[in-house]
Amino acid sequence: MNPAPNLILIGPMGAGKTCIGRRLAERFTLDFVDADQAIVDTTGATIPAIFEHSGEAGFRQHERRVLHDLLAGTGQLVSTGGGAVLDPGNREVIARRGFVVYLRVSVPAQLERLARDRGRPLLQRPDREAVLHAMAAARDPLYHGLADLTLDTDLYTPAEATAQLVLRVAAQWQRLDTSA
Repeated sequence: MNPAPNLILIGPMGAGKTCIGRRLAERFTLDFVDADQAIVDTTGATIPAIFEHSGEAGFRQHERRVLHDLLAGTGQLVSTGGGAVLDPGNREVIARRGFVVYLRVSVPAQLERLARDRGRPLLQRPDREAVLHAMAAARDPLYHGLADLTLDTDLYTPAEATAQLVLRVAAQWQRLDTSA
């Protein structure tokens, strides 16, 4: 058993962190928090607007603050943004304050799932596939390094992935209800 006060989902965009996270939070009676939505709520600006006005570096500053504030709490399932693992301080707080589940997804599955998505600033380019491959190459080792548990979501519907995770998380995670 791996004791931690929160359940944290990491992985690339399109892996199902939000959709599966909501279902998983309900099954474990945890408060569901989408870190990207918390950034929007905190700043009052959409993520594309933050990228447009402050660039990726400005967005990452907001992400760092929000993630550290969120993870000071307990009893939550926190769905992180795909790039949250790029910051060493984020990786440290994620590892310290959560049981970490890496939702893997292949680039072909990402392309299919994100085909109509126009709200992700890093994908607003004609070479989406190349961008996703580059992000996977940089981030996959970081995801693996943090993960207490990994699930490849390519072959599962959100309901099937949730069912798989309920069993595996229940067997490996011990919920701690202590703060910081």
